Amino acid sequence: MDNLPKKVIILGTAWPFRGGLAAYNERLANELEDKGISTEIITFTTQYPNILFPGKTQFSEEPSTFSSIKRKLSSINPISWWTTAKYINRQQPDLVITRYWIPFMGPCLGSVVRLLNKKIKVICLLDNVVPHEKRIGDVAFTKYFVKPIQKYIAMSRTVMDDLYSFKNGGSCILNPHPVFDNFGEKLSQEVAKRELDLNLEDDYILFFGFIRKYKGLDLAIRAFAEWKDNLPNKKLIIAGEFYGDADFYYSLAEELGVKKDIIWHTDFIPDSKVKYYFSACDVVLQPYYSATQSGVTQIAYQFEVPMIVTKVGGLPELVQHGETGYLVEQDPNDIAKHVVEFYEKGKASFKADMKQAKEQFSWKTLVNNFIKLYQES
Repeated sequence: MDNLPKKVIILGTAWPFRGGLAAYNERLANELEDKGISTEIITFTTQYPNILFPGKTQFSEEPSTFSSIKRKLSSINPISWWTTAKYINRQQPDLVITRYWIPFMGPCLGSVVRLLNKKIKVICLLDNVVPHEKRIGDVAFTKYFVKPIQKYIAMSRTVMDDLYSFKNGGSCILNPHPVFDNFGEKLSQEVAKRELDLNLEDDYILFFGFIRKYKGLDLAIRAFAEWKDNLPNKKLIIAGEFYGDADFYYSLAEELGVKKDIIWHTDFIPDSKVKYYFSACDVVLQPYYSATQSGVTQIAYQFEVPMIVTKVGGLPELVQHGETGYLVEQDPNDIAKHVVEFYEKGKASFKADMKQAKEQFSWKTLVNNFIKLYQES
């Protein structure tokens, strides 16, 4: 492909910060490097002030997967916005890729973009435009961010539609979240269950990721109470750190009489442990109240684990009903019904469709779409 950018800077979360955004940015940087494009990530000195961060820590205890990362940007210090832009201008990249996932980052990232040399092309990778959990300032911050940027990649049609509710004109390519292939290879269920100290005779349904209200863990717990008696050896694993009121979920499970039957792994799950959870389970449950796209879905595709997801946001774009999983209502009875149907049909019947669907979510396609936008006049 002619006219490739020689140097790219990714502006967003990376090591030493943890989580899906960091993993994605580092994986993208490695793919760009594999394409022969010199790539650097500029990440934060301060990402979120501790008072605004709902988890235990923002930082990873594991090594980076990408070598060229510089910490320069503070989300709350305007001086750093100027010094970061000044540094980028000195590096003279052909392209800056900036992530946008939460309006809180609008003033910071929007200001850096405005301060860049006009010869530098900017493409935004959009996770969300409208946040799952609304706060004062969301609309103003997002309007400020999108105004100077004319080229976007959106990870779901819902996000693309949200963008055009804020902005007329510009170019936007739809590119679903690629498969998260940086967590290792699938293991045998026996090996994975032993590593997690699970009963080898039971089967497992997995709820995975940071636990926030919009992700519908309450629906998962209620659904488990529905299927538990009919499927006594089909257990629910809750794997992920609470970003909110844990007592609400524990009390709900106690009230429904299922607290002792749920496997609660509610610390942060480090990258090195992800493969064990997805290898141990039969199906992944995502009973979200709202969604744009989901990194959890793309981990499930990597490990070829079918999914049961609610019909919200961009999730129906990712899961083919009856082939790679099930699309369900935001209703515990409907979720439980499809868990039963999944086991009646048999997990092996989903295998071929999972393999085929997985191939469409490639990092090469994403990089080629960035290059396509870059090459536009």
